[in-house]
Amino acid sequence: MTLLILGLLLWSLAHFYKRLLPAHRAKLGEKGKGPIAFVLFLSLLLMIFGYRWAGFIPVWSPPAFFTHINNLLMLGAFFVFGMSATTGRLRGKMRHPQLTAVKIWALAHLLVNGDLASIILFGGMSRLGDRFGDFDQSQPRVGAPGAGRCQERQTFGHHHLGQLPRCRNHPLIARRVALWRLIHE
Repeated sequence: MTLLILGLLLWSLAHFYKRLLPAHRAKLGEKGKGPIAFVLFLSLLLMIFGYRWAGFIPVWSPPAFFTHINNLLMLGAFFVFGMSATTGRLRGKMRHPQLTAVKIWALAHLLVNGDLASIILFGGMSRLGDRFGDFDQSQPRVGAPGAGRCQERQTFGHHHLGQLPRCRNHPLIARRVALWRLIHE
């Protein structure tokens, strides 16, 4: 169980590293991607072996029909995860499809696994999705274009361009509107 918890903590720290210490991460540049990838790989190994080697401590017994719900949720998780690579209308409605897919995956597995190791692993991954999403959705980053301004959102024309700030001088709007006009006019 210790390896599992250590793997989850290492996974979380590796994902939050860029957010918690942006100056240090920027100083590493492209050379920093290798060590972070290694830490993520190591954390995956720790989670996999920690989960496999953890003793079975039953917490609850899921009903048999939860297996069917799990299978349906997993289909949905794969669909939502794949949606992150598209630019369609449905993709524009979600802020973080990959995080949403991880949360669906975690919920599906929590439904069918009632042991303590599963609750720690899948509950931890679900909470990581909550924390990472909240961290990303908070106030605009200091120094970001339009930080502290442009809080309203809108869409342009019949084509959904995503949720964009309404300020005319915002560089993100200028690029997207120009691209939209180029494509549709």
